[in-house]
Amino acid sequence: MQDVNKGFSPNTLKRGLMSGLNITWELSKIMVPIYFIVTFLKYTPIISWISNLFAPIMNLFGLPGEAAIVLVMGNAVNLYAAVGAMASLALSIKEISILAIMLSFCHSLLVETALAKKIGLSAIKVIAVRVALAVVSGLVFNILL
Repeated sequence: MQDVNKGFSPNTLKRGLMSGLNITWELSKIMVPIYFIVTFLKYTPIISWISNLFAPIMNLFGLPGEAAIVLVMGNAVNLYAAVGAMASLALSIKEISILAIMLSFCHSLLVETALAKKIGLSAIKVIAVRVALAVVSGLVFNILL
């Protein structure tokens, strides 16, 4: 029989724990400030303005107007910022699912488009395809869910 503990040491556990804590710290530096900013904005007229402005577009996807904040955060910053914004809003499971599906196609546009351009892809085509997939998936899943 093979020894399952072969190669395991207390140092392995320590390295894994430290790595997990470092990742948690890095993600917290993004998610916590976004959460607090969006929560703070809920007590100002800004969220209402954003909601009213984007409500007609967001309604196509079965989302409230303030969901535009989540999409902007996800596309401009990264998925963790979108999660922070999402956590601070009162969204249903359906709305969270639609946002997650849309963001799976279209997130971190600035960084990922720059990377795609470096390997020789057209930035305009990459953005167009990713945004189109996000829009189509949002429309379809709004109907399906």
